[in-house]
Amino acid sequence: MSKKHTWRFYRAGGLDQVRLDNADDLLNLPSLDKKLWVALSCPVKGLEFDEKTLAMIDTDGDGRVRVPEILGAIDFSKARLKSLDSIVAGGDSLALTALNDQTPEGKALIAAARQILGNLGKADATAVTLAEVADTATFLKQTKFNGDGIVPASAASDDATKAVIEEIIKTHGGETDRSGAPGVNTAKVDAFFAELTAFDAWVKKSESAAAEILPLGDKTAAASAAVKAVKAKVDDFFARCRLAAFDSRALTAVNRQEVEYLAIAAKDMTITADEVSGFPLARVEPGKALPLKDGVNPAWADKISAFQAAAVAPLLGAATTSLTVEQWTSLGAKLAAYDAWVGAKPATKIEGLGLDRIRALLAGPTKATLAELITQDKAVEADFNAIGQLEKTLRLTRDFHRLLLNFVSFKDFYDPDRAAIFQVGTLFLDARGCDLCVRVEDGGKHASLASLSKNYLAYCDLTRKGCEKFQIAAVFGNGDSDNLMVGRNGIFYDRKGQDWDATITKIIENPISVRQAFWAPYKKLVRLIEEQVAKRAAAADAEANDKIAAAAVATANADKHVAAAAKPAEKPEPKKIDVGTVAALGVAFGAIGTAFATLGGYLTGVLDRPFWQICLAVFGLLMLISGPSMLIAWLKLRQRNLGPILDANGWAVNGRVKVPVSLGRDLTKIAELPEGSIPTMDDKFAEPSPAWIGFVKPVLIICFLFSLALDFHVYQRVSALIKGEKQPDFTPATATVPATTTPPAAPAKAPAAPEAVK
Repeated sequence: MSKKHTWRFYRAGGLDQVRLDNADDLLNLPSLDKKLWVALSCPVKGLEFDEKTLAMIDTDGDGRVRVPEILGAIDFSKARLKSLDSIVAGGDSLALTALNDQTPEGKALIAAARQILGNLGKADATAVTLAEVADTATFLKQTKFNGDGIVPASAASDDATKAVIEEIIKTHGGETDRSGAPGVNTAKVDAFFAELTAFDAWVKKSESAAAEILPLGDKTAAASAAVKAVKAKVDDFFARCRLAAFDSRALTAVNRQEVEYLAIAAKDMTITADEVSGFPLARVEPGKALPLKDGVNPAWADKISAFQAAAVAPLLGAATTSLTVEQWTSLGAKLAAYDAWVGAKPATKIEGLGLDRIRALLAGPTKATLAELITQDKAVEADFNAIGQLEKTLRLTRDFHRLLLNFVSFKDFYDPDRAAIFQVGTLFLDARGCDLCVRVEDGGKHASLASLSKNYLAYCDLTRKGCEKFQIAAVFGNGDSDNLMVGRNGIFYDRKGQDWDATITKIIENPISVRQAFWAPYKKLVRLIEEQVAKRAAAADAEANDKIAAAAVATANADKHVAAAAKPAEKPEPKKIDVGTVAALGVAFGAIGTAFATLGGYLTGVLDRPFWQICLAVFGLLMLISGPSMLIAWLKLRQRNLGPILDANGWAVNGRVKVPVSLGRDLTKIAELPEGSIPTMDDKFAEPSPAWIGFVKPVLIICFLFSLALDFHVYQRVSALIKGEKQPDFTPATATVPATTTPPAAPAKAPAAPEAVK
């Protein structure tokens, strides 16, 4: 890297952007002031850029590419390429001679490339392509070890080892090998054999103390299960008996009330009598033993019978038909060791292998064999890591320079022949094609920030059969917004040429052009008039309906009012005219008259002027109405900024990326007839229009020029100029008063009349 680098900049959209045209520019990029970078970060997803390449550059895996990672990619390439000119040139292939054979990293890539080409039968090739490296599964399947520390079953040399690997994958899951096949690593093998050892030790404990832990041998488990099935109810029975022995008054309560039996007896009872399952196991009496056959709660009869057969008879004797509290305690003590042993059973996934297979695996050399295979696989780790680095180098060679032209600068965005990586396609709607469309994850969240861009945005939902729905924000930079509304449909073409159905779901309104702003006040006036007319019509219709309804009600009730109608109606007393009302009407008519007089005087004054001045007055009136709207539009159009739109998508745009009016027109193309087309003016459905309308404009222009020439005597002045004569003076005679003229004497004032004096 040179000590002092001469940077070259170009200006686009009012923004100074650095040129990155050669390897020297890339090598010196770390020294470029970060304030001159157009962007400082961008997302990995949602861009028209190879996502895998961005993921490789995103070394911390946070889903964003930042400045340090851009510089890290340059350092990565410097250590593996002879020159960064390969990155500037781009391309999917890389000559082996372009790899740096003077560094360890470069030598490793050369060896990896030759290995790949050799596996593909192209040992004599002088270049390697990204497709050959990216499809690693093709050649890694041909290798036994690939350096990832994962051993698939196919890597084993004998059937016994293969079987163990398959058992580990079945019980503990597999890790995906670089070849794409499932395999095992050191962690999986250690976990598998640790469970084998723990389970075997647990079983051996029962074997060494069989008399204590398994008093019934293989039938101990059934006895324990039968005891656990009735334990809660047996404990409940003996507790009730102890309570009855403590106080005889509790005897009735612990045996349940008679009314509870009456409610059950009123129903059709089943043979199992589930209705009494919550009642005691047997009738409670002080110091009573639990009967195991007769007098047992019907709902628990089957479980008590199974309990007597599986646990009581083997442990207490077959003749035991009732159970005292002491016998119940003794029974639990005899099974306590077994219950404790079962509770200590290790959590494992290998029990299904069977004890014999578990002990065979522990006794054999399988674990050592698997450890040796994993060691052999890791021995070539460095070689195969170089394959991944070779793929990253090829991806940087193909994509990195393009990323810089959309990150450090926005050259692609301001290039009419290229599209930026954030432009996802073209929206065709309302006879326009919008090329500035960005992908949006959350339209509502995006709009809150994107509205600051001063652009006219239309958010659209995109759907396509068999594809996942997504949303875009399209910028309209040309035409008008009269026919853009929520719910309108269009077609979107992505960068792959696939078409999607597009529907507008949200609009952020901003000026599109100054021409649209000129007509905006008049369109608003027309809409206001239409709304007022509609309201008045609705009010009149409602009033008419009310009158009709009232007439109908009056007709229906006519009979009830016959008598009242027959009586002569009293004449209302005539109202007197209010003097204040008369005065108010006079003032109102006076004001109206004054307004008409003023307007008439103004129109008379205007119409008395020459025609060209009348035209200027009309033009001035139009500018007075449309001027503010046009000025605001002009200012906003020059403030349009792409930054907020990208920032809302996760970018960190550093510069003010303007969207000039000319660029907005290029990004939103209006439908035009192809060059050389021959349109016909015949339209049988066209609305008829007066023939004189087409002559109004040229006639007005001619009249304006003629009036202007006539008023300034252009013909006489030009004629005198051609003849070399003195310019004639066309000052009106009334403009000056000769000095010798004596003003006429004022008439004598007539004497005032006596009445006037008075």
